[in-house]
Amino acid sequence: MSTRLSEMNLPRFPRLKDEETAELLERAQQGDLEARERLIKCNLRLVFNLVQRFTHRGYEEEDLFQIGTIGLIKAIDKFDTSHQVKFSTYAVPMIIGEIRRFLRDDHPVKVSRSIKEVAFRVPRVKEELTKQQGREPTIGEIAEAMGMPREDVVGALEAIQHPTSIHETLYQDDGDPIFVLDQLTSDQALEHHWIDNLALKEVLERITEREKRVLFMRFFEDRTQSDVAKLLGLSQVQISRIERQALTKIKEFLSPAENK
Repeated sequence: MSTRLSEMNLPRFPRLKDEETAELLERAQQGDLEARERLIKCNLRLVFNLVQRFTHRGYEEEDLFQIGTIGLIKAIDKFDTSHQVKFSTYAVPMIIGEIRRFLRDDHPVKVSRSIKEVAFRVPRVKEELTKQQGREPTIGEIAEAMGMPREDVVGALEAIQHPTSIHETLYQDDGDPIFVLDQLTSDQALEHHWIDNLALKEVLERITEREKRVLFMRFFEDRTQSDVAKLLGLSQVQISRIERQALTKIKEFLSPAENK
């Protein structure tokens, strides 16, 4: 559910007239701290309204509000009072830009700059093609316009998606909240199965590639130790040792901390 202004304990300051805003901007840029403070306070509602565009990104709205306020302050400091433009017209993209930079740079999965650049080009190319064709373009058409393979475009878009926590609230009314976790079930409707799969996947990332290969061939391809030994150019004794070491590691990783 969206946070309300009152829930963030934001005081309600009066809306400024254009003349008041222009006067306060001139004073603030001349070093008047009181004018600067008033400008900030009277534009908090603008920041709040813009923050609502970025809900469900895995961040608290209060945190995004603080980032948006930084954008507002930058707008106050950089606004050219000689231009015949409303301050809000200038401030909105500054605030949104500050929030977007934060979301991009704070992404928990580190993505290379080149991939980010591809992903951020896509909306611009999509908009241009929509204007030209009078309809929304396909991924293939976007990729062709960018001179890139379709797979690279899709991969870049996937890479910048923000992962969702399994504990994120999907819905809440007067009762208990419903989390993403509550909506995840296996085909047999046994919730613990997918949790076990997550744990096993994490464990497999902590053993060597040779150990993974041996376990895969032994238990997923149902091969004998002799078969695996021939395929890998090792002795059966070596395969037996590798298998035993890998299973011991898995057992240790999956054991509760208090039993270690």
